[in-house]
Amino acid sequence: MRHMKLKNKLFGLLALSLLAVSCKKELELKDPQFLSPQDAVANDANIKKVLLGAYDAISSGNLYGGNLQLFADLMGSDGELSWVGTFNTYREVWGKSLLTTNPNVSGMWGAGYNAINIVNSVLANIGKVNTADQNRVKGEALFIRGAMHFELVRFYAKDYTDGNPATNPGIPVVKTPTNSTDEITKPSRNSVQDVYNAVIADLTEAENLLPLENGVYATKSAAAAILSRVYLQKADYAGARDAANRGIQNAKNKGLLANFMDNFNQSTNTPEDIFAIQVSDQDGTNNLQLFYSVSIFGARDGDVEVNQKHLNLYQAGDERATVTDDPDLPDFNTAFYFKFGAFRTTKFRDLYTNVKVVRLAELYLTRAEANYRLGTTVGATPLNDVNLIRRRAGLGNLAAITSVDQIYLERRRELAFEGFGIHDAKRFKRTIDGLPWNDNKLVFPIPFRELNANSSLTQNPGY
Repeated sequence: MRHMKLKNKLFGLLALSLLAVSCKKELELKDPQFLSPQDAVANDANIKKVLLGAYDAISSGNLYGGNLQLFADLMGSDGELSWVGTFNTYREVWGKSLLTTNPNVSGMWGAGYNAINIVNSVLANIGKVNTADQNRVKGEALFIRGAMHFELVRFYAKDYTDGNPATNPGIPVVKTPTNSTDEITKPSRNSVQDVYNAVIADLTEAENLLPLENGVYATKSAAAAILSRVYLQKADYAGARDAANRGIQNAKNKGLLANFMDNFNQSTNTPEDIFAIQVSDQDGTNNLQLFYSVSIFGARDGDVEVNQKHLNLYQAGDERATVTDDPDLPDFNTAFYFKFGAFRTTKFRDLYTNVKVVRLAELYLTRAEANYRLGTTVGATPLNDVNLIRRRAGLGNLAAITSVDQIYLERRRELAFEGFGIHDAKRFKRTIDGLPWNDNKLVFPIPFRELNANSSLTQNPGY
């Protein structure tokens, strides 16, 4: 009996041993859903999927999915908006009281560089893409990389015209992919001027490579449009004028909509959209709807309120300022509504609607401003461009433009809540909530997490 018990124990141990070996082999099996970084960019089809991943990355709520636009307007609100929501991290942006540990500040930085890293992998393997598609794929990747570096430098560094851009620290310009811990580097901050030069180089090449039409993806016109923003922010008005003019001319099958509000709450791109983030009930993020809209439309509780100071910008009869007190009307098509004790913008009322990144109207206003500042008439006179926008809004023509401030006012009316607040305020050297345009509080801090991980980074003044 003792011998039998010992034999049974040995069989039991052997069985356990075999089971352990079997489990180990199963655990070592390659996950069919897993792709190594090398496999992910091994061929044409995979690289194109990685590029689609980059578009998904820039649609993050931290980026063009809403926060890039929302934070620009909250920080630049100057009494025109109020943040009444419970999220203190957003209140810090509105109140210009940012902490270096703010997760939204870290999230924007991380999401931006994630998108950059993805397209760097595409660019490093562009030779594997089918020859017929190489220009388009490379152009789209460069468009995303240029746009992301630009958005980050606008938030995390001084404005181009604030001091010396050749010596002011910008952000790291990253052009090589990181696919493993062994490849991690600790880049320092390039100067603001170097960042802008890199952005212009990427977007210029992208514009040359991209097609006129490309579905919902980047086009020649979209690259020119972002370029016009870059040049405008650095006060290179000739560059801004010419890029905006090219963007208008190359906007294939595009045009201003007859009705201003038809631009918004759309689940597909309109003929006025140059570039937009696609949002559906299956994919995409629209933080503008989430925070500007209210619960009856599937949003939160109306975290952002529009104040009377903003409504005072509009003239009588301006269709961009129409208000209703009943947002439940089926034919509701007004620019603002009054709900839960406050005015709200209708631009982002509805759930599962696209987020605008560039509209054609912006290019007309950029061309007008640049032409006016230079005393030129490339593409059209400043007066004609401004009046084109005004007529669509139901207003009469101006007889003349006697100040660039008139064009700035039209930008504030036309592009309200679309992400221009702090950036335009810096360009026009405006005081924001009692702070001068170049105050340190109007620049995001370098995230505490990044400083800990990268000893080569330096913090912005005031933090």
